[in-house]
Amino acid sequence: MTSNSDISAAVGRLYDTYPFPPEPLLDEPPPGYNWRWNWLAAYSFCTGCKPERQDVRILDAGCGTGVGTEYLVHLNPHARVTGIDLSEGALAVARERCQKSGAERVEFHHLSLYDVHQLEGTFDLINCVGVLHHLSDPMAGIRALASKLAPGGLMHVFVYSELGRREILLMQQALGLLLGDRRNDFKEGVRLGRKLFDTLPEDNRIVKEDKRRWSLENHRDANFADMYLHPQEIDYNIDTLFELIEASDLTFLGFSNPAYWQIDRLLGGDPELLDLAQQLSVRERYRAIELLDPELTHYEFFLGRPPILKWDWRDDDELRGATPELNPCIQGWPSQAFFDLNYQIVKLSPLEFEFLQACEGGCRTLDDILNDIEIDLDTVRSLQQRQLLLLTPKTP
Repeated sequence: MTSNSDISAAVGRLYDTYPFPPEPLLDEPPPGYNWRWNWLAAYSFCTGCKPERQDVRILDAGCGTGVGTEYLVHLNPHARVTGIDLSEGALAVARERCQKSGAERVEFHHLSLYDVHQLEGTFDLINCVGVLHHLSDPMAGIRALASKLAPGGLMHVFVYSELGRREILLMQQALGLLLGDRRNDFKEGVRLGRKLFDTLPEDNRIVKEDKRRWSLENHRDANFADMYLHPQEIDYNIDTLFELIEASDLTFLGFSNPAYWQIDRLLGGDPELLDLAQQLSVRERYRAIELLDPELTHYEFFLGRPPILKWDWRDDDELRGATPELNPCIQGWPSQAFFDLNYQIVKLSPLEFEFLQACEGGCRTLDDILNDIEIDLDTVRSLQQRQLLLLTPKTP
């Protein structure tokens, strides 16, 4: 049986050979945003309200070359960020990346997830993207991370889905057979893998899926190696995913792509089927969705450590007493048409646009704004549910 240390060493060799992600280094902050890495936007998504503090501690667990770490620093100007990774080669790139772009509030440690207890203190936000599924013992990994999450803190997790990666798994196994005892010679693996893709018939299922979904990113050797030559990978389905979540002893706060998990988008055209699906448990319904729409390549979700208070804003008085402000992760504002958190175009009515303008700065309560703008509370709720607004509850 291969030990955890042997697997960690093999993974480290892969990323020393091909530091990942292989994104270019810039002399300025990275473009755009990922709202899941913005403390204000992520906290509001999970709880319905703006967090009380912005001077938080953030851990990027398995930071690689620092692409996510760099965003975490620039998107959270009051936070202190720590990045850990088991590849010295990747960490060297991460340090250079952050230095070049002016991401100064960050420190890096050469550390495995299993050894995260060596870091001092706890963290308010833990970002763990594309890492747990590469551990030989993901449950031990998520438990180790959970032990470093502060009360009221959030953990953002990304792991692979088995259904949307079927062809990747087949190619991984075929390449492993062909490489034999050369499996840890990753440069040879890339050479042989590319030759294999060039040789297979054009109508081959694996070739067609690679061209449809992956070829644009896989023209870079680092991406190709990470996808097809990784020495350790565990893919999940809903059942095994929630076994992993339950091992963390944290609270599941929701998937970051909630629209995918709505059963009515698949069965809404037939009342009988929709009614049968609605009688399923939440987890069974999730399973039915991924079986009926097996394109999902990964699960991305948030966990939290209680106490975490959620706000639904159904109470009119609570809503009127709240202070609204614009979500920081929108692009193209001010305009009646702009991009929301997921880079989807939002088109506002004139009244909605006027209202959001009045929310800029976050210094007026909703009750005060309503004295000047006649907008109904349900429209305000809709703007908040679409993640265009952050709401700060009235102080007791």
